[in-house]
Amino acid sequence: MYSLIRAALRSAARRPLGPSPGCCPGPQPAPRRWLAEGPGPGPVVTGGGGGGGGGHGGPGDEELRRRLDGLVRKHKVVVFIKGTPAQPMCGFSNAVVQILRMHGVQQYGAYNVLEDQEIRQGIKNYSNWPTIPQIYFDGEFVGGCDILLQMHQNGDLVEELKKLGICSALLDTEKEDAK
Repeated sequence: MYSLIRAALRSAARRPLGPSPGCCPGPQPAPRRWLAEGPGPGPVVTGGGGGGGGGHGGPGDEELRRRLDGLVRKHKVVVFIKGTPAQPMCGFSNAVVQILRMHGVQQYGAYNVLEDQEIRQGIKNYSNWPTIPQIYFDGEFVGGCDILLQMHQNGDLVEELKKLGICSALLDTEKEDAK
């Protein structure tokens, strides 16, 4: 399975993307929602930490839901992965990190679900998606590794990043290749 992902990433990296006029130079499109807190320099890696909760249907579930709401809305791009961007602990998490890196997305919220079992299960319930990694753009659930890979391959990821005000590095590479 991992070799299929690696092969898909390699072939997608060589695949030229269609032109996206006005992406990098000039005014950037406004994000769909303004963030209360701007991203800091470099990748943003945040651990799980504690938190109230537990049980099914109790007050802790509502607290966990509010906590997860805050996490997915904290940055324009948020990923819940196994491990960290510097050291992913599974092939699918690694693929997500590599796709984001390939597009030049450097500032994003990354949460290591291996550090916090409550978040690991809670995010699955929150999104109604059974697997990790999970990706969120501007507080909205995008999907898992397979969805992100598909978006990368068909060029949709460039457009979605553009909506967030992020210019894909693949466009810069494509312009360099055209020279």
